[in-house]
Amino acid sequence: MDKQQSQVDLANDMTLREALRHKDVVRNELIAGVTGFFAISYIIIVNPLILKDAGIPTDLSVFATIFSSVIGCLVMAFWANAPIILTPGMGVNAFFTYTIVVNMGLSWREALGIAAVASFVYMLIAFTKVSTILSEAIPESLKSGITAGIGLFLVEIGLEKAGLIVAGKTSSLVVLGDLTKPTPMLALFGLILSLVLYIRKVKGNFFIAIIATSLVAFFFGIKDADTPSVDLARLGQYHEIVFKNDFSHWLSTPFILAAFSMTMILVFESMGLLQGLLPNQKKFKKTFEGSAVTTFLSGFLGTSPTVAAAESASGIETGGRTGIMALVAAVLFALSLVFVPLLAYVPSAAIAPVIIITGALMMAAIGNIKMADFSEWFPAFLIIVLIPFTNSISTGLAFGFVCYPIMKVALGKAKEMTWPVYLLGVLFLLDLVFSALL
Repeated sequence: MDKQQSQVDLANDMTLREALRHKDVVRNELIAGVTGFFAISYIIIVNPLILKDAGIPTDLSVFATIFSSVIGCLVMAFWANAPIILTPGMGVNAFFTYTIVVNMGLSWREALGIAAVASFVYMLIAFTKVSTILSEAIPESLKSGITAGIGLFLVEIGLEKAGLIVAGKTSSLVVLGDLTKPTPMLALFGLILSLVLYIRKVKGNFFIAIIATSLVAFFFGIKDADTPSVDLARLGQYHEIVFKNDFSHWLSTPFILAAFSMTMILVFESMGLLQGLLPNQKKFKKTFEGSAVTTFLSGFLGTSPTVAAAESASGIETGGRTGIMALVAAVLFALSLVFVPLLAYVPSAAIAPVIIITGALMMAAIGNIKMADFSEWFPAFLIIVLIPFTNSISTGLAFGFVCYPIMKVALGKAKEMTWPVYLLGVLFLLDLVFSALL
């Protein structure tokens, strides 16, 4: 084991204060924090654009996105001491906008009310023994499936950002992008550079690759079409979306069904992400609690709920093991209030290679699944393929967790499973039914 890897492993069990005393650990965490931030920085502009369709002003929800991310990362740093970046989640923001507001016809204020109720239930689960019972009840094959599924999801995201795959116009879901265009060519350059630096174990490999690829993009004039912007003059109007949660119809059927589905998304997507991301599972309880608190606060800040960003994996792979990584990300999110336009010089093609490689590394968890036992492999397989194919972590989890007890019962192994496994299967089945009704 090389010196750098031993330092990373040592940092796993360090407190935040102990980590700050080790220069080598701090250096690794700084690089990890910067890498993780750049990997998820697109959320600053993408989340407001999605919430715009719900009726929340884009120039105000930018502030909500940044503030909730800063708070979430600070909670991860000082409460959980975990290398996790919390931001408004992709997927849950789509559920918030297109299911609750657009399809169900509720207002964005009612959607914020639903988010607050779901987040409160999430907190009740997180701060009780229920969270431990549920997390320990998840079979190892499904845990590995979750990690691999999130990894494949990241690969899909990375390939899309790189322009290496695009939506098919005929019968194919996706097709190969135009490799003669600047973005795919730049991404391939970044991918090769990232791979070389990674296998050569160069310190700060991903960060170096992002900077080098961004410099190439700058010299050749390659920029993303959507340039993020923040008008600080609008900060004075931010109060227009703060504490605007509407609970007036909290006993109505649509409100209750939407709250149940969002609770399932928040609890089990967060649980699945943390099970798949955390290098040190001893930090799961604190991280889960911190995630729940931030999720609850985010609704009152005027944005859809926060979750652990899957892109945290890029920072973790770079060496992030403590809350210093999250602290660095918090600082960068805060600075983005002023320096967001600079993110335009870090194109998606520079970030995509890091996301692709990180996803590929997470997919190695497939090796932990008992392939010879089809009752273990198939439910995990459903999770792995349905997370990216449906663009929903919670949907992938639902099919896997419903399938698992069915297959075990069919094999006559019903008594070998614990009651939480059946409970999870039933809850996810109800979630699928309610989601269809919504």
